[in-house]
Amino acid sequence: MFDQASEPGRQPAINVLGGPIAPCSVQPLTGFYRDGCCNTGVEDVGLHTVCVVLTAEFLAFSKARGNDLSTPMPQYNFAGLKPGDRWCLCAMRWKEAFEAGMAPQVVLEATHTVTLHVVELADLRKHAFRAH
Repeated sequence: MFDQASEPGRQPAINVLGGPIAPCSVQPLTGFYRDGCCNTGVEDVGLHTVCVVLTAEFLAFSKARGNDLSTPMPQYNFAGLKPGDRWCLCAMRWKEAFEAGMAPQVVLEATHTVTLHVVELADLRKHAFRAH
């Protein structure tokens, strides 16, 4: 994991609940910075800040919208994602899925606070992931 305090242009690692951001996934390795967390900074124009638990329905939705997350792309060292994987999703893609009734569950503790510039906390809470 990166020490954000030493990274210029990086937003503080705070989650939507106001606490320190929790890791989203290291298997598969996610995050704009590929640090396992949904950290963001000035380079992340897509705001890859929402930690989601992927579903087959969402993967199909995303593919239909032009963002195929399930097909492996070895040239980018990307094995493809499957239902149950956690992934740092773009805030606008999550909002689009939410508005279409296809939003995947969100790991609030691992979702960056910058997400709240795009999505309401109440909407994220409606889709909060709860481990069983």
